[in-house]
Amino acid sequence: MDQEAVRGPGGRCVETTAARHMRELDRAEALRLLSTVSLGRIVFTHHALPAVRPVNHFVSGGDIVIRIHEDGALGALVAPADAPGVVVAYEADVIDPVTHLGWSVVVTGYARVVADADEVDRYAHLLHPWVTHPMTGVLRIRPDLVTGFRLEGDPTRPVPAIRG
Repeated sequence: MDQEAVRGPGGRCVETTAARHMRELDRAEALRLLSTVSLGRIVFTHHALPAVRPVNHFVSGGDIVIRIHEDGALGALVAPADAPGVVVAYEADVIDPVTHLGWSVVVTGYARVVADADEVDRYAHLLHPWVTHPMTGVLRIRPDLVTGFRLEGDPTRPVPAIRG
């Protein structure tokens, strides 16, 4: 049997079958999975370099919504009113550290600040900041490109065994 050894919880040696495969997700399934988690990572340009920040989010009408504060790095994503937005990527995943099974979704699209005060108020009640710094705005990412995959095991192969 083709197996690999990895360290599981508590440093225990875990054998996992190498009979995993990657299945591409369609757009609808990828966005559905994204809506089941609240943590992701936004990738953007900061001082002409790529930057990544963990943020909480929710999915609304196919868009990814996050909160920002003006003086933070994400505050720089405010685009002029006549621009389509700022290109960003957003990634979220759930991958089991022992079995290496799960999924990952990447959304690429334009991020724009939500200007409607009623929408901002509604979103502010749905997204709670992780730090005590007050959040001053809401960013909406409209997905243009949605890619995702699911790492699946072969059901005919044994479940990973944890060794002492």
